[in-house]
Amino acid sequence: MNLVIEIIGWLGMLLILISYYLISSRRLEAKSALYQLFNLFGATGIVINAFYHKAFPSLALNAVWALIALWAMISGRKWK
Repeated sequence: MNLVIEIIGWLGMLLILISYYLISSRRLEAKSALYQLFNLFGATGIVINAFYHKAFPSLALNAVWALIALWAMISGRKWK
């Protein structure tokens, strides 16, 4: 189980870094569905890992990060 949790955490980190790179290099826009999905799933992966390791500051940060991504996705914005 520990290996699965570690993989989930590392994949979450990778998704957030990829989304940051893509937005910083202007290959994605903040309003794109892909950007928000990467942030949502990335943060969720880190939340799972942080919960397992009882890393509550990281858990709180990424839970809010995921909620912001979710809010952006359901707030009625038009996706590009």
